[in-house]
Amino acid sequence: MLVVGLTGGVASGKTTVSEILQEEGAYLIDADMIARQLVEPHSATWYEIRKAFGDDILDENGSLRRKKLAARVFSDPDERKILNQILHPQIRREIQNRLKEIAEKDPRAIVIVDAALLVETGDYREMDKVIVIASSPQEQIERLKQRDGMEEEQARNVLASQMPLEEKRKVADFIICNEGSLEETRKRTREVFRELKKIAPC
Repeated sequence: MLVVGLTGGVASGKTTVSEILQEEGAYLIDADMIARQLVEPHSATWYEIRKAFGDDILDENGSLRRKKLAARVFSDPDERKILNQILHPQIRREIQNRLKEIAEKDPRAIVIVDAALLVETGDYREMDKVIVIASSPQEQIERLKQRDGMEEEQARNVLASQMPLEEKRKVADFIICNEGSLEETRKRTREVFRELKKIAPC
């Protein structure tokens, strides 16, 4: 099994690239999706987050107001650290469980672990290869405004709170530049997948 980390800055295009890799035959483990499942109302993690951040981050149904929580943690490094300490050990555990399941089912699998904080947490060291998605800050800001309805200042704060792309590039085995057309991104992603197939176990 070949385990490949996929990362990049916020709104850099990780979802687009991971979908193309899935189309090519890769398995996908999405850390953000795992996080969403972990914080479903009345789960153990939900109670921890509620205790740490208060009821004002919950909507009328008890679900997390993700945008409100994001705005808080991106503007306060201490709160971001608290959230990460709650979530990341559990996300890591679930990723390992899923990797084990895939390995038993398909020992020759190429598995993509899509995780925004792969480099920040040091988890990239456990990957066989690392793909970094590169996108210009202005493109990321525009995507955050369109996708998440953020104001310009809030989008800039989110970018400023993240590790610089250059630091992520240093640990990359492959870089996919997502600044052109979807077709260009698709072409480069397929090239990378062909390279992964060459080094995957037979």
